[in-house]
Amino acid sequence: MRARAPENSLPCPSRQEAMVNVVDSFRIHLAVTGTSLDKYPAKQHARNVARKLQVSHGLIYIDAQPTVNWPDSDQATPFRQRRYFYYLSGVDEPDCTLTYDIALDLLTLYVPDFDLHRAIWMGPTLTREEAQDRYDVDRVLYQSALRGELEAWLSERVQDSLLYMVHGTDKPADLPVEIPLDTKQLMPAMNTARTLKDEYEIRMIRKANKVSGLAHKQLLEGIRKMSNESEIEGSFLDTCVSHGAHSQAYPIIAASGPNAAVLHYGRNNESLHGKPLVCVDAGAEWNCYASDVTRTFPLQGEWPDQYTKDIYQLVEQMQEECIKLIRRGSRFLSLHELAHKIAVDGLLALGVLKGDTPEEILLSGASKVFFPHGLGHHVGLEVHDVSESSIMAKSQQIAPYHSPCTASAPLLEEGMVVTVEPGIYFSPLALANARKQAFARYIDFDIAEKYIHIGGVRIEDDILVTANGYENLTTAPKGEEMLAIIRESS
Repeated sequence: MRARAPENSLPCPSRQEAMVNVVDSFRIHLAVTGTSLDKYPAKQHARNVARKLQVSHGLIYIDAQPTVNWPDSDQATPFRQRRYFYYLSGVDEPDCTLTYDIALDLLTLYVPDFDLHRAIWMGPTLTREEAQDRYDVDRVLYQSALRGELEAWLSERVQDSLLYMVHGTDKPADLPVEIPLDTKQLMPAMNTARTLKDEYEIRMIRKANKVSGLAHKQLLEGIRKMSNESEIEGSFLDTCVSHGAHSQAYPIIAASGPNAAVLHYGRNNESLHGKPLVCVDAGAEWNCYASDVTRTFPLQGEWPDQYTKDIYQLVEQMQEECIKLIRRGSRFLSLHELAHKIAVDGLLALGVLKGDTPEEILLSGASKVFFPHGLGHHVGLEVHDVSESSIMAKSQQIAPYHSPCTASAPLLEEGMVVTVEPGIYFSPLALANARKQAFARYIDFDIAEKYIHIGGVRIEDDILVTANGYENLTTAPKGEEMLAIIRESS
């Protein structure tokens, strides 16, 4: 695979100048050349992980994703960089290795040795000089030097220094069997480090959202001419690739009508004829950073019936009320609870739910039939990004309408990027199962079945937690703006 420079959210000029005039007779002129002005902050990330490890010495070791062929084939599988490797390197190339000597604060990238046959067929791999200029590392060596470097570190290491790896299977071949290996601490430390995004990472997520916004808008402008879900997927991909985002953060969901009740629908091959709406969950990736965006809309720009309009407006209210409360120190699980309360009130008003009080219904868990997933998750190098602990929770003390996630519910912090993605769904399978549950008495199944043709409605944005509140990074049109674009398209 031929090496290519990573794409950037902000084009870096080839030459920048800074001039400082102290007095008329004294002038400093600084000219910076090259491509290193906006490097991925790999060294900062490595130091951050070392701080989370809480050790003063040791060696972090991690491999990039290797080139792998399909079984029984000479064709390589599509390359997707290993995210833990990328976090510490910013390198989106296969077959590399990275080490970070904590005591020496020395970040070393190992690139593939030159291979003439491969260079002729596929183009040359990354050279040491190119890598040194492009990436925020202290030195670049070829892979042939790796074994000797590791042996030297092992022979010279401080007595209690450890070799830190994410997995035991990452251990390099031909090293002594008994080495001071630790495979338990690095992953949690990296998960913690990745929880809060720095300024560079936020720019990448913002850029991914910008491309996604363009793709969603282009889709709205052309939806009235489309006849199949596959055209929706094709339109989205066309816009993303045309704007430099060659990878999707996750498989595109283009679910029309009842298909929208399938949370991770992926066939994308059914006719749009007679469908009341489409739920499109699609997000571009930029420099390995994800966006995660969902929009639900009618095919002609007008809601075809009151059932569809009512459910969209209910989900819209759930999202807007929750986003308004995003801020540093707020508890995301409380927003999830709020979304369920709004859903219960709305479904009670529509007659889908019934009961003496909303609190009674909430405690029963009946609302989870219609809102079965959590309100959101972290976004970063993964669309469902890692973190020190989930922003959702479960325990015996928490009401059964909660989405099951992990055992703790931390507060939101400045620098987190989270999704807010409420939804209301009418799944025949879920409703059939609900008839057998104790909370069935809170559901009017005759009325609920009148909504099955809708499938479901989900609206999702990516929200940055700031010092003073939040910033919505998602630019895709929604609500009335979304409907107007469809109506005005020819």
